[in-house]
Amino acid sequence: MDARDERLDPVRSFTLTSFRLEEERWRRFVSEEENQVIFSSFFNTPDYKNLFLCRDPEDGGLSVGLDPPQNVQTKVICVSRAGREVITRENVRKILVIQEVEGEDAKSFIIAVSEEVTCPLLINLETSRRWAVGLAEEALRSTEQQRNEALVMEAQMEGGTFLTYPEALHEDQLHGNTFTEDTEEGKLSHTKLLHSCDSTITEWVKLVSNFLQQDSSQPVLDGLDPLPSDEFNFWRTRLKNLHLIQQQLRSSRAQQVVSVVQRADSVNWSSLRDLYSEVQEGLDEAQDLTVNLDPVQEKLEQLERMDYLQLGDNMTALMEEVRQVWIRSEFYRRPCWVVVLLQEICNLFIQMSRRFLHEEEVMAGLGSDPGPRLDDVTLVIWTLQTLKEEYRWCRTQLEQDGDTHNWDFPSNLVFFNLDHFLLHLQSIQEVFSVSLKLHQLDSAVLSGIRGQMWTDVVQQVYQDFLGHVKVLCDSTCDPTDPEDQSFQLHLNHFWVQVSDLERRLVSVLSRAFEDCCASSSGAKLVKMFGFLLDRPLIQDQLRPHLTRLEELVLEELDQTELLFYSQREEPNAFSRVTPSAAAGLCWTQQLRLRAENSLDHYRTLQQLDLDSGASQLILQRFQQIVDLLQDFTDRGRSSWSCLLDSDCEFILKQPLIQNNKQGMLGVNCSHKIQVLLKELRYVSRKSDVELRPHAARLFTCRDDITQSYLSLSHMVSCYEQVASDVLPVELPLIRDQLQDLNQDLSELQRYTWSSEGVQQLVEQKRERLLLVHSSVSRARANMAAVTRITQVNRSLYGAEVSSESWIRYLDHIDDQVQYGLFQLVLRSLTFLSDNMNPQSCSVFLTVSLQLQETGIVFEPSVGVGLSDLLQSIYSAASLPLRVSERRHGNYQVSLPQSPDLSALEQEVMHRLLQVKEEAERLSAGLDRYAYLWQSDRSEVMQEFLIYSRQLGDEEVEVEEAPPTLKDFQREIESLHRLSREVTHLDDIIVLHSWLQVDLRTFKDSLLSIVQEWKHLYTEYLLDSVRDSLQQVTHHRGDDEESSSSSSFPLTETIFLLEAAGVELPEHLSAQLELIT
Repeated sequence: MDARDERLDPVRSFTLTSFRLEEERWRRFVSEEENQVIFSSFFNTPDYKNLFLCRDPEDGGLSVGLDPPQNVQTKVICVSRAGREVITRENVRKILVIQEVEGEDAKSFIIAVSEEVTCPLLINLETSRRWAVGLAEEALRSTEQQRNEALVMEAQMEGGTFLTYPEALHEDQLHGNTFTEDTEEGKLSHTKLLHSCDSTITEWVKLVSNFLQQDSSQPVLDGLDPLPSDEFNFWRTRLKNLHLIQQQLRSSRAQQVVSVVQRADSVNWSSLRDLYSEVQEGLDEAQDLTVNLDPVQEKLEQLERMDYLQLGDNMTALMEEVRQVWIRSEFYRRPCWVVVLLQEICNLFIQMSRRFLHEEEVMAGLGSDPGPRLDDVTLVIWTLQTLKEEYRWCRTQLEQDGDTHNWDFPSNLVFFNLDHFLLHLQSIQEVFSVSLKLHQLDSAVLSGIRGQMWTDVVQQVYQDFLGHVKVLCDSTCDPTDPEDQSFQLHLNHFWVQVSDLERRLVSVLSRAFEDCCASSSGAKLVKMFGFLLDRPLIQDQLRPHLTRLEELVLEELDQTELLFYSQREEPNAFSRVTPSAAAGLCWTQQLRLRAENSLDHYRTLQQLDLDSGASQLILQRFQQIVDLLQDFTDRGRSSWSCLLDSDCEFILKQPLIQNNKQGMLGVNCSHKIQVLLKELRYVSRKSDVELRPHAARLFTCRDDITQSYLSLSHMVSCYEQVASDVLPVELPLIRDQLQDLNQDLSELQRYTWSSEGVQQLVEQKRERLLLVHSSVSRARANMAAVTRITQVNRSLYGAEVSSESWIRYLDHIDDQVQYGLFQLVLRSLTFLSDNMNPQSCSVFLTVSLQLQETGIVFEPSVGVGLSDLLQSIYSAASLPLRVSERRHGNYQVSLPQSPDLSALEQEVMHRLLQVKEEAERLSAGLDRYAYLWQSDRSEVMQEFLIYSRQLGDEEVEVEEAPPTLKDFQREIESLHRLSREVTHLDDIIVLHSWLQVDLRTFKDSLLSIVQEWKHLYTEYLLDSVRDSLQQVTHHRGDDEESSSSSSFPLTETIFLLEAAGVELPEHLSAQLELIT
């Protein structure tokens, strides 16, 4: 037909008006050959009852079809025929019914037209009598068929099954039920009705049987990869459809069919009863499975919302739900069904894994940082393997229970897709693992004569590797799709290139191993390239070189044994500074360390699993050497212990000091004591030396003896200086002191090293002797200096010592010395004044602010310390002795009180006072934190635990209110704010431009105190968590919160501790993981 066909006029005019189209567009639409075929089929074929026109949702063009359009939300034009005759230009306007409906209501329109218009019209007797004989019945059958087709289509689109009813029921109504079975026409009508009902029952049985035979495993059998949601939707849809079928079977029209076949005792009556029974059984089955599968669905939905990292820990709960379905549901206890469900669960985890790995992006990190991607792939493999492990656990549990059927079906039916996916992931994991290893070539540097050349070759291998990796990363295929053969081709090509790179590396490493002349250099090379040596190709090619390193280890062990036998009888070869016995032990220890180093080098090789057979031999040789050295050590230690005890016994009986053969006073057995103390120092570093009684006694007080020995040596030296160099004129002045010293030394000669209180006695005598020695030494130095100067001048002048002129000359020199000291004090004060001037000075002195037990202090003290500085300037004038023989007192007393000196002193003291006041204000400002170190923390905590706060001084009778977690949070946050406040205090403060105050020590001490306060609260909360976990552990089956004896919720307490920066101890974390 063409666009000018008059039968299209009603459709054309309605369509142009409804869709607001232009005539030209309609002509182009009708001129298309495909559309002409559809229009021609509808007009010329009575079997086509409906025609549908709508706009294409993609391009907005017109489309036409004989079936209702799918997924169309816009309006649809429905053209329906009212009879079965061919549509001509004469009857087109009478027989066509055209209606505009929404896209989803197209089928509803057909049904409504049939039920509300056509069928009532044809059933009406008054109307049907005016029609030709048989025409009304034919029209009714056609309309009923059209309505049934629409109902079936609507039900199928909604996943349901529509049961059609016999057309003869309408015909009875059409004839008004006026015929009885006694007449020929009545018998014919009844037979026709019975036949129609039998046909309908047969059709019902067929439809319901086909529906009941549907199996949720069909998608699996069809080679698809369904998800658990398909299983759940299948049973929900099945339940809904069975309800629909049951509702249709219980309808009034269905009951009419039942009545007809029951009265006639039709052979289909038993089939109909069986149909009712099968529908009920199917309904019971669907209800049971829907209820029992709901927990599995809920668990899977939870897993889909979880982070992928958490999936592995929830596999046990998931498989337990599947196991419970098998146990609870009698209907679902079929191997084929549980296999399908497990397959669908595997498909879901495959989908989630691919989504987690970002599918096409999984290879993106291969070229730069494969570590994170490798971790992701490893996590996915572990998660999927955990699923398999939990399946095996459930299978074992079912076998152990014994009261239910076992899962005796082959596991490969369940995990066929999953195993295939795992193998694919493991190949990707291997790619990332090898890439991660080869990326380490970037930092590989070989040493030796040809090291730079080999390093350049390795770097070129690394650059080529990066190029191959880039090609693999740039591929557009999906690496996570096991069915994508293009990626497998890329992968195979990549492995060929990696093998080529490995052969090039083998060539370099072979040369490098050939240059190794000791096991240490070989072990270093193995450590550097150990990440590659486990590669099969590389290890096979380098096996001869690695075996040669094992031989080097054996040679080094043999050399160690040879060295032991050659030097064990030469004590002087051990050490010339260490005692021979101790040196021998040190020597054997060094030999053992040498053997252990060789063994460590072998263990580096052992990690490669060479399986060369040398392992047992090397371990035996090492053990032989260790046993040999241990035997030598034990014998030497035993001999040394006896000798050491004998020497200690001898020393303990000797007097402290005595006169030697030359009559000189000295420390008794000085060399022997030095040797013993050296040996005891060695013993102190070793815990395996047996000390006998005398040696043990000397060992316990070795530090005291060492100190006493040094003090005695110093005393003897000082005494000899005082006594041997005394002048005749000096002797009367120090005779009494020398007598006291001689008495002290005589007393020391009566003491031995085993006497009680030796150290205190020696220190007491030493202080007295050093005081005498210091005084005599200073006097001799002063006398020598003054004497030297005056004697030189007297000899130059040729003057007599007692002459008046020489005495006046000495007075003049005394005046000059006094003037020089005056200038020293004056310039010192001027220096202080200039450097304390805020307008022209910089930092001059530094003090540290510290927090001590007494409170905040300056170190050195700002007041006393600076005043002592001023006093020390004046005290310098008291040090020189007077030159004049007629003047008495020191020079400090004789300093003239000049105005300049007094003014400078007052100015310096004024500035000292100013800075002291400023320092005191600084200290007072920091006293706002004084409560932190002055308060008794235990009392404050006790008060907090009773009243949830610290009481004021005036609060006496206060109602008890134990603290809550919010109270703890308030205190911890307050301390946290205080910690930040202290942290932001200045580290350095400069007072009056010249005194620098260092606050860092104070801040550190204060922060430590704040932390101790914070620890007070967090430790209490940790105790609460510990108690709660113990209670939960003892009551594992109870609720976590109810089983805790603590007044604080466990979860919130842990969150508060984490917010405060407190980590749970490992044992508490382990308990927490067990209960969660």
